[in-house]
Amino acid sequence: MKVFWELGWFFKERKKQYTLGILLLLMVAFLGVLPPRIIGFVVDRISEGSLTPEYLATWLAILAGAALVMYVLRYIWRLLIFGSSIILARNLRAQLFQHFTQMSPAFYQKRRVGDLMAHATNDLQAVQQTAGAGVLTLVDSIATGGFVIAAMALTIDWKLTLIVLLPMPLMAYMTNYYGKLMHERFHGAQQAFSGLNDKTQESISGMKVIKTFGQEQQDIDDFKSLSERVVEENIRVARVDSLFDPTISAIIGICYFLAIGFGCYFVVNGEMTIGDLVAFTAYLGLLVWPMLAFGWLFNIVERGRASYDRIQALLAEPVDIDDREDAIDEEPSGDLVFSIEQFNFTGDERAALKDVHFTVKQGETLGIAGKTGSGKSAILRLLLREFDDYKGSILFGGIAIDSYKMQRLRQAIGYVPQDHFLFSTSIAGNIAFAQPNAGLREIQEAASLAHIHEDIENFTEGYETMVGERGVSLSGGQKQRISIARALLKEPELLILDDSLSAVDAKTEEAILQSLKTTRSGKTTIITSHRLSAIQHAHQILVMDKGTIAEIGSHEELMKKKGHYYEMYELQRLEALVEQGGEL
Repeated sequence: MKVFWELGWFFKERKKQYTLGILLLLMVAFLGVLPPRIIGFVVDRISEGSLTPEYLATWLAILAGAALVMYVLRYIWRLLIFGSSIILARNLRAQLFQHFTQMSPAFYQKRRVGDLMAHATNDLQAVQQTAGAGVLTLVDSIATGGFVIAAMALTIDWKLTLIVLLPMPLMAYMTNYYGKLMHERFHGAQQAFSGLNDKTQESISGMKVIKTFGQEQQDIDDFKSLSERVVEENIRVARVDSLFDPTISAIIGICYFLAIGFGCYFVVNGEMTIGDLVAFTAYLGLLVWPMLAFGWLFNIVERGRASYDRIQALLAEPVDIDDREDAIDEEPSGDLVFSIEQFNFTGDERAALKDVHFTVKQGETLGIAGKTGSGKSAILRLLLREFDDYKGSILFGGIAIDSYKMQRLRQAIGYVPQDHFLFSTSIAGNIAFAQPNAGLREIQEAASLAHIHEDIENFTEGYETMVGERGVSLSGGQKQRISIARALLKEPELLILDDSLSAVDAKTEEAILQSLKTTRSGKTTIITSHRLSAIQHAHQILVMDKGTIAEIGSHEELMKKKGHYYEMYELQRLEALVEQGGEL
C-alpha cells in the first residue's frame, strides 16, 4: 500500500473530492447490508405463517428506496474518484512532458524514445488505475466487509461469525505474498513493453531504409522476438494474477462450509432461526466481493507502484542545463567570443574540442570547414548551450552565455540543423513554427529569401500543403530550404546553418547566400559546410581538424597559405569541373 502514501500529495490536492467520494462509498456499503437482513425477517414470517401483504410491501418499499439512493450515490462517487484519477494522469503527463523539454541531449542519448513513450502511456494508465479503481477497491472492500461482518455479529450470531472468519488470516498471508511477486514481475513486463514500443517507433520511422536494404524479414523477426518477450513477461504476471481468484474462492468455500455446518447445528439447538441462517448465508455472499476485491486490490496497487516508481525515477533525472538564479532576462547581442580550452562529450575520453579560440564581430559571417568528426558541430552545440561542462568561456555581447536565461539565449539564435525535422502540419505552419502569429505575407517573404517560395506555389495546395507523415514527400533540398525559411522568419541576432545547404544545387546555394548577405546586415551568421563554396564569402573561416583549429583566416588568406583549406578547395574545384564535363 506504499503507493497510496507516495500519492498523498495528490490526495491532498483533491481532498474535497476524495473525502466526499469515500463518504458516499461508505453510505452505499451501509445500505448494501439491508437486503439480507430484510430477507431474514421475511423468511421468519413465512416459517411462522404470519406474513401479511402490508408487512411484505413495507420491506419491498424500503428495498426499492435503498436501491434508488444507491444508484444516485454510485453515480456521484464515480465522478468524484474516477474523475480525480484522470486529473492525476493529466498532471503526471504534464510533468513528464515538461521534464522532457528541459532535458539536455545527453539525456536522450541514454534514453530510448519508445521507453519514454511507455512511461507516458502504460505507466501513467497503471498509476491512474491506482488512484481510481485502487481507491475504490480499498475503501469498498474494507467498508463492505466491515459492515457485513458487523451485521453478522451484532444482528445474528457473533459466535458463528468468528467461526466463519477463521480462514481469513490465511487469505491475508497468501494475497500479500502474491502481491510481492506481482510487483517484481510487472516491473519486468513494463520494461519489455518499453523495448517493444521503442522497436515499433524505430521501425516505422526507418521504414524507407528498411525497405531500401531489403531487411523487412529481419525487422519482422526482431519484432516477433521482442513481442514474444512481452508475452512471456506478461504471462509471468498472469500466472501470479491467476492465483488470486482460486485462492480466495477456496477460502470462501471453506467459509460457506463452516457457516452451513455450524449454522444448522445452532438452528437445531434453537440458538438461531431459519431466517437468521438464511440472512447469515446471504451476508456471507456479500463477503465474496470484498474478498475478491482485496485480491484485485493487490494486483492494481502493485502494478501502480511499479509504474509510479518508474515515473518517479525518470522525473528524478537531474536537469543538466538550467538557468542560474540571477540569469539575465534579455536577448543577447554583440560580438561572439569563443574560448574553449577543452570539451569532451559525455562518456568520451577523446576531446571533441581543444584550444579553440576565435572572435566573431557583430554583423560578420563565420565559416567553419573540416572533415566529419573534426569538431564543427561541437562548436555549434556549445553555442546553443546544449552542454555546460567545458573548460573555457563563451561570451555573447561580453557576457557568458550561461548568464542569460536559456529561453532568451535561444530566442536570439536561429538554428538550422543537419537533420531537418518537419512537423506533420502545413508548410506554412512549419515555417511559422518559431513565430506562430506570423501572417502569410511574412511567411512568404521568408520562403522567398530561402528560395523555396516558387516550389511551394507549385504544390496543389500551396502553403497549406501538409508535410510529414500525412502529406507530400519533399526532396532533401526542399526540406532544407523550408528549415532555413523557418529560421529566417525569426530574424535572429545569430543565424547558425549547420551544413544546411548540402542538398541544394550550386546556383540555389549562391542565391540563398546572396539573400543572407543582403537581409542580415548588422547580424551575425555562422555557417558550417563540407562544400567550401558555401563559406568562401565569410569574413573569416575556421578549418577544424581533430577538435582543434588547423587554420583561420579569410578565403584569400587561406588560399595564400596553401594548407588544408587550399587542398580542400582545389580538390572540390576539380570535382566540380569534372561533373560539368570539363577537362583537367
